Amino acid sequence: MQVTPLNDQQLIASYLEGNEQAFEELLNRHQQKIFTSIYLFVKDQSLAEDIFQEVFIKIIDTLRKGKYNHEGKFLQWAMRISYNMCVDYFRRNKRRPQLSPTDTFDIFDILQAHDLNAEQTIIRSQTHEKIRQLVDMLPPEQREVVILRHYADMSFKEIAKLTRVSINTALGRMRYALINIRKMVEEKEVVLQ
Repeated sequence: MQVTPLNDQQLIASYLEGNEQAFEELLNRHQQKIFTSIYLFVKDQSLAEDIFQEVFIKIIDTLRKGKYNHEGKFLQWAMRISYNMCVDYFRRNKRRPQLSPTDTFDIFDILQAHDLNAEQTIIRSQTHEKIRQLVDMLPPEQREVVILRHYADMSFKEIAKLTRVSINTALGRMRYALINIRKMVEEKEVVLQ
């Protein structure tokens, strides 16, 4: 007999009734995606960990105060909180995020590669590095949409709401980002395999 796992709303309800394990399950379910999106914005492991903790403290406070509404999905709500905290950090420090890996964390380390041989693994790693460098060269608004769409797996509707622009603006930014990446590939004669 197969047991159906609880959905996010059921886990939240269970947590509010005193079941701490329900929140742990919710955290385990979404922590990788939330942490990754934070890291891609701040580009610093320890800062990303600090913001990640702040995000979940805010989530717990909001849940306990009964201010969370069930209209939206939990993950999108949590992503909005993490995005806003990253924006607040950059406003305070007047810094823009850069997309580049570090020695301790690389987004492509968590993406699953099925049955690749050593050569394929090296080629994939080099290709991902080239793509990261190209994304890093985009204007901030375009880079933001690429990160939210491809790394945080958000819909354009969610991106538009999160960044407080129209859906057409979000789509336009992605379109221009792709055009700019193609231009850079041609101009720099980058070979993506």
